[in-house]
Amino acid sequence: MKKIFFFLFVLVIVITGSPLFAQKPQDTEIVSVLRTEAHFRALSRLGLDLVADWGGRIYIAAPPSDLRKIENLGLPIRIETWTLNPKVSVSTGAADNPIGAYHTHRELETDLLALQARFPQQAKVYKIGLSLENRPIYALKVSDHPEIEEGKPAVLFLGCHHAREWISVEVPFLLGKHLLENYASDPEIKRFVDTSEIWIVPLVNPDGHNYSVQVYRYWRKNRRMNGDSQFGVDLNRNFGYAWGYDNTGSSPNPGSEVYRGPVAFSEPETRAVRDLILNRNFGALISYHSFSQLIMYPWGYTQLPTDQDVLMKDLGSRMSALIQDVNGRTYESAQSGQALYLTNGDTTDWAFAATGMPAYTIELPPVDEMGGGFFNREEDIAPIFRENLPAMLHLIDWTIAHPNPIPESPYDLRSFFRSPKFSPRNPEGRNREKMR
Repeated sequence: MKKIFFFLFVLVIVITGSPLFAQKPQDTEIVSVLRTEAHFRALSRLGLDLVADWGGRIYIAAPPSDLRKIENLGLPIRIETWTLNPKVSVSTGAADNPIGAYHTHRELETDLLALQARFPQQAKVYKIGLSLENRPIYALKVSDHPEIEEGKPAVLFLGCHHAREWISVEVPFLLGKHLLENYASDPEIKRFVDTSEIWIVPLVNPDGHNYSVQVYRYWRKNRRMNGDSQFGVDLNRNFGYAWGYDNTGSSPNPGSEVYRGPVAFSEPETRAVRDLILNRNFGALISYHSFSQLIMYPWGYTQLPTDQDVLMKDLGSRMSALIQDVNGRTYESAQSGQALYLTNGDTTDWAFAATGMPAYTIELPPVDEMGGGFFNREEDIAPIFRENLPAMLHLIDWTIAHPNPIPESPYDLRSFFRSPKFSPRNPEGRNREKMR
């Protein structure tokens, strides 16, 4: 997700690992073509210097030889005239590590299992489901007896509903790594692990992420074949509360970036998250995304607040302050429907409606396209994780102190969501007015 910005100039994002330059060489033209997946793939195969994606167009720094290659493809090009001012680059890494310090699905699998092997008393990897293309969706459970259900306070961290948001994989993964590596030496970490269950699902959308790595860097959705050459469901519009509430917060159009799917929970990826939540007593949740530097809480489908607005506002503000204390970076905290744009069928609205727990979407840096958009540098991974760590630990601590944060909450609808009478299009069907 991202804010709507109106720019008078274009951010340059070098995605091929090419050297940065402060302005274009004199024999190089900046040209653009209409951004489509087919155009992106064709240009990438030619090894061209794709320097930006802005306003629905792909921008290329092209010397005369590359201009001839583009012309030979038959693509209509537009000559651009401004001077470039590059902001960020993303290394493609070595051949055996195609996205550098970022994880592919296979690398994530290897590293999760390695953590389990190193820390068998505190870590267990669970396969919570399979994607459409049969890739495992993994959850790492961190606790002092991770192999059994003890009924301890539980908190859930999710990453990468949207394929192109690579940084959202790394932050929750690094939380698990930090907890396990510091368990023996940090008394506070040991207390958190011993008195709670910390669940981490770093990669909800493995198929889309793989497609973003291998084919088209900007891919957002999963890889559902919708027909008529249209692919993908936006997993963060496919959850079952307020699903399809209107066509503003999601789209019925299979070609849309926010296509909600044919029915709620049509996708195996969202069903895996749903079943994980409904079968455990989670007390809080964070779903990581990029970009915008926001901490958002329900509702997203309307600008009206929930009856737990004060609680979620207080928790969000506290997490925002803790983040800012690290690097001075501001993450604005606000209700989702007011902070960014309306969404329906998203993870946090459903999780809150289904369980009553505080549920947050955290949009990681940068704050806008001018800071790099989806293209965080590899060297940004560690500082982004470090600034988010205190907020993560605070939410774990809060969950331990509030194992049943909203006793007898009208929002605790676990049995309702298991009922065949539930209608995902009609979230108001159970006299929701009293809950606002």
